[in-house]
Amino acid sequence: MARLVFALMLVLVLVTPSLGQQSLVGTYKVISEIVEVDGTPSQNSAKPRTGYLVLTPTRAIAFSTTGERTFGTSVAEKAALLDSMAGWAGTYRVEGDKLITTAEVSYTENLNGKPMVNTWQLSGNRLTTTSEPMPYPREPSKTMIRRAVYEKIE
Repeated sequence: MARLVFALMLVLVLVTPSLGQQSLVGTYKVISEIVEVDGTPSQNSAKPRTGYLVLTPTRAIAFSTTGERTFGTSVAEKAALLDSMAGWAGTYRVEGDKLITTAEVSYTENLNGKPMVNTWQLSGNRLTTTSEPMPYPREPSKTMIRRAVYEKIE
């Protein structure tokens, strides 16, 4: 009987999200985003990003766009639209102050299967994430860090 109780408790511990994950569950709106490239803040667009981060107990979905988007019909206009957005969905876990997400699907496929590690801090209804240094997608010889602030809306 003791083994059965122990096995049940072990299963519950393994499948129950951590306390950190439980405190992060919700829908967040992007408030600000700063990208530093080789230590220098980079302004990707004149208008800030808009978007959302949704965290369930085990899944995460993020989508954002710049504020400068316009409908495109030419190849160049459509390419500009792709450059102005970001989106992915997958699993996540919390390990201390680390928020580790793994995209199962992403807008450009380059994120799929790769863990993205961010430091997180929750202050009231504001969630701040800071990425680990990573190659800058537009110029992989450079390194970038992304800091984002989200406001919990539900």
